[in-house]
Amino acid sequence: MKKNPENILIVRTDRIGDLVLTLPLAGLIKEKYPQAKVSFWVRDYTKSITANHRYIDEVIVLKQDGNDIAFYENLNIIKSKKFDTCIVVYPTFLIALILFLSGIKTRIGTGYRWYSFLFNEKVYEHRKNAERHELEYNVNLLGKINIKNNVNEENVRYDLSVDKRFLNFVKNILNDNQIELSKPFIIIHPGSGGSSVDLSPDKFRLLTKLLSDDGQQIILTGSKSEKPFCELIKADTNAVNLAGKFELEELTALISLSFMFISNSTGPIHIAAALDKYVVGFYPKVVSCSKDRWSPYTYKKLIYEPSIDCNNCTIEQCKNLDCMESININKVFTDIKNVLIKNPEK
Repeated sequence: MKKNPENILIVRTDRIGDLVLTLPLAGLIKEKYPQAKVSFWVRDYTKSITANHRYIDEVIVLKQDGNDIAFYENLNIIKSKKFDTCIVVYPTFLIALILFLSGIKTRIGTGYRWYSFLFNEKVYEHRKNAERHELEYNVNLLGKINIKNNVNEENVRYDLSVDKRFLNFVKNILNDNQIELSKPFIIIHPGSGGSSVDLSPDKFRLLTKLLSDDGQQIILTGSKSEKPFCELIKADTNAVNLAGKFELEELTALISLSFMFISNSTGPIHIAAALDKYVVGFYPKVVSCSKDRWSPYTYKKLIYEPSIDCNNCTIEQCKNLDCMESININKVFTDIKNVLIKNPEK
């Protein structure tokens, strides 16, 4: 009889949204194996997402020399933890090799990479075909440790935690910018990580204008480098440009105070979904970055894609045809208004 896992490592050393969509695994494991220790291996800039998570016992930060993985330092760390099971949600060759050399008995990962021989429990699913959502692909890996779960958008649990220290910091900034916390506010986050095809700045500017003229409180967020970009979108509206003001922990706290989050396909929209906020997202029809695989995993969402009817769309084709321009912002505004009307207590 196979022994139950006792010391489990979940590997997600890529980006913000990817890690958020992996958080539910911790709760599902604890539900099946309450005595098991669950650790996450993540990058330094995403580690705050796992902080104070009720089902994560330890967070290990990937050691790097610049952009390169510090191979032997990571190997020594992982080996010292004596994991009996690892679930490689985001595989790379060096990560897979470290896990193999560290002596972890059960190594769960994809069966479709050239280095998949380094895993001894293989899952055969081509994620690029987007036959299901990324979060569902992640959950399916748990089948190798006898966890079967029919997760869906209404029962999913992220258990994302917000630190009160950052809440107080954010509230002070909002007060300084005359944002009334007793009233709902909407976050518009027009930038992106560049992994998809984005809605144009002109479309975001129009949506910001419509919401502003309707009397909504609007906050624009982004990185420091995106501050001028957000200023263009703000234009002559009442929106408050807070781009560059927040680190990830603080942005998470800000989102927790908001009513709605609007953006392209980017990590923070998944944070908003995990915090049970209404989300509005814009996605191309390119299969690898489509709404079917990457939209926020929540039932509280409005998702838009181009109205252009095209087949076998690629990122290059989508950009050349300017497909995202076919999204009707007036309809988006009307749909948002309907959500606001149905939730007056917010």
